[in-house]
Amino acid sequence: MNAKKISPELASKIQNLRREIHQSPELGNREKNTQKIIFRHLESLGLRPKTIENSTSVVVDVAGSTTGGFVALRADMDALPIQEETGLRFTSKVEGVMHACGHDGHISMLLGAAELLVENPPPLPVRLIFQPAEELGTGAKQMIKEGALENVKIIFGGHIDRHHKPGILVVSDGAVNASGDMFKISISGQGGHGARPHETIDAVVVGGLLVVALQTIVSREVDPAHPSVLSIGSFHAGSAPNIIAGSAVLEGTIRANDSGVRDHLQNAIKRIANSMCDLHGASVDVDFRPITPVLNNLERPTSMARSAAIQVVGQDYVKELTKVNMGGEDFAYFLDHVPGCYIRFGAQVAGRESYPAHSSQFDFDESALGIGALWFDTVARIAGKKILEE
Repeated sequence: MNAKKISPELASKIQNLRREIHQSPELGNREKNTQKIIFRHLESLGLRPKTIENSTSVVVDVAGSTTGGFVALRADMDALPIQEETGLRFTSKVEGVMHACGHDGHISMLLGAAELLVENPPPLPVRLIFQPAEELGTGAKQMIKEGALENVKIIFGGHIDRHHKPGILVVSDGAVNASGDMFKISISGQGGHGARPHETIDAVVVGGLLVVALQTIVSREVDPAHPSVLSIGSFHAGSAPNIIAGSAVLEGTIRANDSGVRDHLQNAIKRIANSMCDLHGASVDVDFRPITPVLNNLERPTSMARSAAIQVVGQDYVKELTKVNMGGEDFAYFLDHVPGCYIRFGAQVAGRESYPAHSSQFDFDESALGIGALWFDTVARIAGKKILEE
């Protein structure tokens, strides 16, 4: 299956790193021990990783055969507030925290690529970016502020994916991850006695009608050719069964793979919330919290990523997305500044196909680690060569 393979020694090292990181997961912006593990490995290769004060990020430059800017490779670091239930021998030792999205694998892949790049210098210098707080949607923006993209010409990243079997690399141009926004709708009515509803403005009724009305935005206002999602995740109101609630708070998320659709969803939520509350005499406040923009792979870097994938696993194992991924990914912020491509590493575990990312029983096939390390190494070489030729 593989057109290229890493040595058994490096494969074992990457696997051990993944398991060490998996056992000590840390939430976003708290990845101090993870940072120490990364520093330890990079320094053992003779590299000089750096961070800034009070940050959990890691950046290190690997010298190339020449100069002329950097090819950047990125891995995310943070875990999730989930109690692990996988039963793995190397299960999380931290109560209520788990690597349930494969970030432990991403770190290990990039550390493996670091070793390959040091052994055989690439055409252009390579910057390795280990990013905290991806799950919070803030880590990429912070690293950009820290200067992680200074003199970077192109950037690549990827994500472990349990939808695809081990050995498959998924490479597509265009929108590959949706934008993500959270919203909060605060309704103010007039509370009162449950026996005298005519003296009140019932925030529960207004909120309930609003939940139903908001569902018509995607079904009746958005072109079906542009996938989008609007979900209400929480509805809080009331304090007792015989008291009519004077206030209610709805919270939810919207996802879109087109920036115009994203704008329309936000405007429609405001319009419908205001109209519904006006209809019933209530007041309303709608607040949006942007998490990530649409992640758009450009054609040129995607071509490089695909060439690297073919070299690593062979043409037959390189696939394209068959449907849009509506999950958000803050790698998109890097692509707002430099061209790049984000791919997916097939890592499905037989018998565990039904456990998605962000599940307490999420796991992935560790054969993806070596493939990921090779792809990172290969794409850095291909991109560096292409940039020097231009």
